[in-house]
Amino acid sequence: MRHEQEFIDLLYERLAELRTGAERAVNAALPLDGNHAQARLERDVLVAEHSGLLAAFDAGENGLCFGRLVFRDGRDHHIGRIGIRRDDADRTPLVLDWRAEVARPFYLATGHTPMGLRRRRHLTTEGRYVTALHDEILDLDDTERTGYEGADADAVLLSALDAARTGRMHDIVQTIQAEQDAIIRAPHRGVLVVEGGPGTGKTVVALHRAAYLLYAHRELLARRAVLIVGPNPAFLGYIEEVLPSLGETGVLLATPGELFPGVTAAGTDSAEAARVKGRTEMADALAEYVRDRQTLPDPEIVIDHEDGELRLDADMAYEARRLARDTRLPHNLARPHFAFRIIDALTAQLADTLGADPFGGPNFLGPDDLAQLGKAIATSPEVHRAIEELWPDLTPQRLVADFLADPAHLPQADAEVIRRDDGDWTPADIPLLDEAAELLGEDDSAARAAAEAERQEQIAYAQGVLELSYGSRTQEFEDKVDEDSEVLAAHDLLDAERLADRQEEADHRTAAERAAADRTWAFGHIIVDEAQELSAMMWRLLMRRCPTRSMTLVGDPAQTAEPGGCGSWASILAPYTGDRWQHVRLGVNYRTPSEIMDIAAEVPRSTDPGFEPPRSIRSTGVPPWAQRTDDCARTVAEAVAREAQEQGRLAVIAPRSRHEALSAALPTASAGSSPDLTRPVVLIDPRQAKGLEFDTVIVVEPAEFGASDLYVALTRATQRLGVIHEAPLPPGLETLPPAALTGR
Repeated sequence: MRHEQEFIDLLYERLAELRTGAERAVNAALPLDGNHAQARLERDVLVAEHSGLLAAFDAGENGLCFGRLVFRDGRDHHIGRIGIRRDDADRTPLVLDWRAEVARPFYLATGHTPMGLRRRRHLTTEGRYVTALHDEILDLDDTERTGYEGADADAVLLSALDAARTGRMHDIVQTIQAEQDAIIRAPHRGVLVVEGGPGTGKTVVALHRAAYLLYAHRELLARRAVLIVGPNPAFLGYIEEVLPSLGETGVLLATPGELFPGVTAAGTDSAEAARVKGRTEMADALAEYVRDRQTLPDPEIVIDHEDGELRLDADMAYEARRLARDTRLPHNLARPHFAFRIIDALTAQLADTLGADPFGGPNFLGPDDLAQLGKAIATSPEVHRAIEELWPDLTPQRLVADFLADPAHLPQADAEVIRRDDGDWTPADIPLLDEAAELLGEDDSAARAAAEAERQEQIAYAQGVLELSYGSRTQEFEDKVDEDSEVLAAHDLLDAERLADRQEEADHRTAAERAAADRTWAFGHIIVDEAQELSAMMWRLLMRRCPTRSMTLVGDPAQTAEPGGCGSWASILAPYTGDRWQHVRLGVNYRTPSEIMDIAAEVPRSTDPGFEPPRSIRSTGVPPWAQRTDDCARTVAEAVAREAQEQGRLAVIAPRSRHEALSAALPTASAGSSPDLTRPVVLIDPRQAKGLEFDTVIVVEPAEFGASDLYVALTRATQRLGVIHEAPLPPGLETLPPAALTGR
């Protein structure tokens, strides 16, 4: 213990030195040395690099070192959250990053396959103090003993699992199991599907996989960023500290409702509307709706012009539309082609009128005359209004809003389900907006022209500055300079274009920050939690975000609750990867005690007798209980007061329709769309509970849940579970003992 404490002290001293060095570098770089772009660029790069180091050092502060490997060949390594080296000529490792290949025996070695290890030590720390050691002897010929050998190799894991929850997910670097390690370090290519029932740790494994990939493929993923998609804001709040605790901050976390820049989905769809919007048929309907907006005059549009009336008829517009569609460009990008054809046709029409020879001779207008006519028509507001009427410039928001107000190209029943004149955007609208953006494209020619014009102005200004510099030389200065001397001024070193370039502001946002604002960003890797819940339309969006198909998908088809969810992995991936994807399954339940899991499994088993849940490795000896009442709100309040005496966090999981009454009965509980999970008591619905865990869970009125939602709600507890109900219990829960029989 003394030896390990001395090492931990040394480690924190070195961490303090590194942190001080990084802080000094930031403070030294912050003052702007010079007033030009190069100085600002160098300053910003230095600040970003050393700020990132500071973030990693701060993240590694807690539980900095948690293990030690002693090899048969004499090698001896400590393992920690981040790698730290000594300040010597060889930069000798002081503690190894858990992701390094040499650290892998810490997670995989067994007595049967020791991987060269003599012993493996687990260090438990509180702050900067070593509080416990646990040694595993892997070399049976090793007779040396420390007094900290443990007969139970799972003692460290079970201790972590039994610890009270804090309302935030923690990393598992100290307790990664072999099956989890294989997934975390799986090769970085293609789609990896990680399936697992409740409590199998699939979410935390996926997060550690993100940390590992950022470590192993730093250059690529730091540039392209990693996207993590979670089911709801509460879930993202729950997991947000995991990656920073591992020293990784360059990751974008988002819900499906946040994947269209500039739009936050605050509205709610009915289950049927979400199902309809999630089908791939919506993509075809939107494509046809865009074509509908490319109209023809009926029979013609008469345009007033200073040189006479112009008549834009259906034949003229049809030919222009055909040629524009033949470009196969998105709607807004094809629009200039349509406009140019219309302008050319109207110019020819006007030329035929103005330049006609009354005696049947050739048109007497020359090329210059035709050019002037074309320019006048091209700048005519009336002409542009006619073009806008036939081929409007559309935004995704305008297109989808118009479509939902009058859903075309859908069966009448489906159209009525999704019809909406106004209201907030919903999560199911986000893939429709993204699809519309793909169909429309963005004509940025005007913006590019404006940017080029501004650049030319900057170059002209820079040229003036250089000419002023050259002209400011005095004859007296010229006379004093020896003709063999070389004195250089700005005009000798730069031309106007380079000088203008140095004044441009660089974009110093992180890759994750830039990706959040750019719909067309291609991520280096995407991790999707509760992947079985996403609709077919949402998968179209995500696949556009990752053309390389480098993804980790996490979920459990047995827990599919969303009406638009695909459920089956094959149905999700077949349109994009065929059968070229890897499937792994986690079969051990680390979270849910066997007493609770045995009851929860009866819910899906009531309709699927062959259902097999993940195997629980823990037993608490505390049986779940049920209590029937005629006043749910009062009984829940009493149960919460009773259970609150236990350590940890408590969740009341109830149908949304019951939240108002329960909130009144539980004034201290955190509730709403983004509840504070660090509070002692939270009130949530089953969809919000996905991916979360609590020490105690009270499920309210289970008969009002769907089977999948009920299965999720019952499996959130790590210690204690109670059920309070007015209606009879649903199939699978009839055997729950009354609260009085369990002592609750």
